[in-house]
Amino acid sequence: MTKLKVFLSDSFNPHLNLATEEWIFHNLDPSSQILFLWRNEETVVIGRNQNPWSECNLAHMKDDKVHLARRTTGGGAVFHDLGNTNFTFLSPKESYKRENNVQIILNALQGFGIQGEASGRNDLLIPFADGPRKFSGSAYREKKDRAFHHGTLLLHANLTRLGNYLTPNPKKLQSKGKESVRARVTNLNEVHAPINHDKIVEAMIASFEKFYGQKAPVEFLNMQSLQQIPELKAQYETLSSWDWLYGNTLEFTHKMDEYLSLGFFDVHFKVNDGAIKDLQIYTDCLYPNLIEGLTQDLKEKTYTGETILQAAAKAKEKFPELAAGIDELAGWLRKNIEV
Repeated sequence: MTKLKVFLSDSFNPHLNLATEEWIFHNLDPSSQILFLWRNEETVVIGRNQNPWSECNLAHMKDDKVHLARRTTGGGAVFHDLGNTNFTFLSPKESYKRENNVQIILNALQGFGIQGEASGRNDLLIPFADGPRKFSGSAYREKKDRAFHHGTLLLHANLTRLGNYLTPNPKKLQSKGKESVRARVTNLNEVHAPINHDKIVEAMIASFEKFYGQKAPVEFLNMQSLQQIPELKAQYETLSSWDWLYGNTLEFTHKMDEYLSLGFFDVHFKVNDGAIKDLQIYTDCLYPNLIEGLTQDLKEKTYTGETILQAAAKAKEKFPELAAGIDELAGWLRKNIEV
C-alpha cells in the first residue's frame, strides 16, 4: 500500500518553507506520496537562474519589507502573500503522473463550485467571458527515484501589488539571465468569495486522501523544527543566505545616470556572482581623485548598498569638504542597487 504523508507549515517565513521543499525532495522516503501545503508572507520568489536586480524593484521591496527568495527550480518570478496557498507533491518516480496531482487539485476545487482546467504543462485556468485566466502555475523536477511537483493557488492575493515588485525600475540594465513572462491571472475568490487558506487546506487533504484511498498523517512544521531536523536546518541556512539570494546570479551590466550636486554621473557596473567585477564612472565632476578612489574601493566588492556606504565613508575621510556631495552620490547609488 502507498504510504501517505501531509505536512502543513505554521510559519510564513519563505526561506523555511522553500527549505522544507528541499528537505522533502532530498531527504524523505521516495516511496511515499507526500503533500505539503504552505503560505509565505509578502515575498518575491525568483527562479534559480534569474537576476534579482533586473527582475525586482529591490528598493521598493526593502521599503515595504517584502522578502526576496530564490527557488532551486527554474521559471519566472512570482509574488506571494497570505492570499496565495502553495502546494508541493512528492511521488515515487515510477508511479508519478502529473495528471494525478492536477486531478487532486481540481477535485478539491469542485467542492467550492470551481471548475478549473489544465492548460499546457504548467498552468491551471478558469474560463471567464473575456477568456481564460490563470489561478495556478507549476514547476517540476525529478531524480532517479522521485518526482516533485509544486505550484501556487491564488485565493485572494493582492494582484494590484504584483507589478510593483516584479517590474524593475526604469534603469538601463542588461541581463544574461531570464526574464519572467507575465500572464493574465485571477483569484479563486472571484468565483467563490468565501474561499480561504484553511478551507483549501482541508479540501486538498480530503481530495489527496480520497484519491489514494486512505488517511494521511499530518505533521506541522515551524521555525522550531529547524532545531529538531538537522537536514532542514542546513537547507534553511543555504536558502536564506546572501550568496544564494544574490550571489548566485549570472553576469550582468547595470547602467544608471543622474544629475547631482557634484556633477552629472553616468555609472556602469559589471557584476558577476553578486560581486562588482568592473566599474566605469563617467562624470563632469571636478574632483577626479574622488572618482578614482571610489572606483577602486568598489571593485571586487559585493554588489550591495552596504558596500556603497563603506566606500563613501572612506571617501569622506579623504575629502571631508565634499561630505554632503558624497552622501548624495552614495544615497543615489544605494537606492538603485539596494539589497
